[in-house]
Amino acid sequence: MDKDVRSAKPGVCPRCGMKLVPGIPEPVEYRLLLDITPSAWKPGQPVRMRFEIRDPHTNQRVTKLQVIHEKLFHLFIVSGDLTFFAHEHPEPQPDGTLLFETVLPKAGFYRILGDFYPEGGTPQLAVLSILSAGSGQISFATPRLAAQTSPQSATNLKVALRTEPAAPIAGLKTMLFFELEPGNGLEPYLGAWGHMLVASADLIDLIHTHPFLASGGPNLQFNVVFPRPGMHRLWVQFQRLGVVNTAVFTVPVRGL
Repeated sequence: MDKDVRSAKPGVCPRCGMKLVPGIPEPVEYRLLLDITPSAWKPGQPVRMRFEIRDPHTNQRVTKLQVIHEKLFHLFIVSGDLTFFAHEHPEPQPDGTLLFETVLPKAGFYRILGDFYPEGGTPQLAVLSILSAGSGQISFATPRLAAQTSPQSATNLKVALRTEPAAPIAGLKTMLFFELEPGNGLEPYLGAWGHMLVASADLIDLIHTHPFLASGGPNLQFNVVFPRPGMHRLWVQFQRLGVVNTAVFTVPVRGL
């Protein structure tokens, strides 16, 4: 999961808790297929998503996945205007597919990000797009986002963000320091002290990451390399007293 973590002896990853294994194969992309019912779905109506993973060497359906952060498959759904975000977990089926049912709130297009780890392969991030029906003229223009880095109030938590450097630079490491208030009652969420999804304004670049430094206290550090300049939206999730809090920030990234 965390490719930069290395050890000279057996153990577990200090960030995600996964067992360290020797001889990781070279990264190869697995195909993620999506069958959506109804095919001409509309906002506000139930939608069933069935995911299928295909082996790139045999084209056979993958039926064995490794657990990542307590789940076999992490699903992220983001609307084209970046106002809707969901972090969900489809249920594995006897035939090896994964099933998720939901209601999407608005017309337009959505980006779908699947995060999974096929047995015998390497961790995968696969991106798909879906489009609603009967929504008239849909704009695919990149939304104009304004910077938003001031403290945000979530369900039972206030989240403050500081970046170093103060003006992030594309292609270089940016350290993101989060301070949580209140600092008591914090709990691991899906095997980590936090989860973050980073999306470029045009939804081309998507990054799912976890804290680089965290100890269960109110201060956490994430490290991100923004691939391109422009506005980036961040959804960061922390759990406190059994409640998952989602805070949203918008960070401008400049070029070299």
